[in-house]
Amino acid sequence: MPPDRRGDPIAQDVHLLARCAARPEIVWCQHHNGVFRSEDAGHAWAEVTAIRPSKFGFAVAAHPSDPLTAWFVPAIKDERRVPVDGKLVVARTRDGGKSFDVLRKGLPQRHAYDLVWRHGLAVDASGERLAMGSTSGGLWISEDGGDSWAALDARLPPVTAVRFG
Repeated sequence: MPPDRRGDPIAQDVHLLARCAARPEIVWCQHHNGVFRSEDAGHAWAEVTAIRPSKFGFAVAAHPSDPLTAWFVPAIKDERRVPVDGKLVVARTRDGGKSFDVLRKGLPQRHAYDLVWRHGLAVDASGERLAMGSTSGGLWISEDGGDSWAALDARLPPVTAVRFG
């Protein structure tokens, strides 16, 4: 951000904010220009640079009770907006953004054009079950914190939001 536009709200492009329910002062941000984390309810932010394969994406889900854990769905920025290298992955941190696991088991790893929008990733109250839907009609569920994913055996219209009841 150019210094003279730092406070300009129009210059910011926050894709999604997610809070840890048990520690609401911990806020994760998927921004157009990267991933950020706040430990003081959004008053100050630190950039998270360890995320891979890309810092760009739309979705973020914060673990409901572990303030160090969050999930992101990386993509290519601007010109194409598809998964990096045509492989759909989920990036998970368990140490507050110092490192990330790239989770791919059960997700398309060839010719994937599944973009996950802002509200297309959700975690349930246990922090173990996740759901993810894509713009190309894919829907996946993980029962183990994202380590592995299973696809719904159907092609849907574009999925713009998933939620647990």
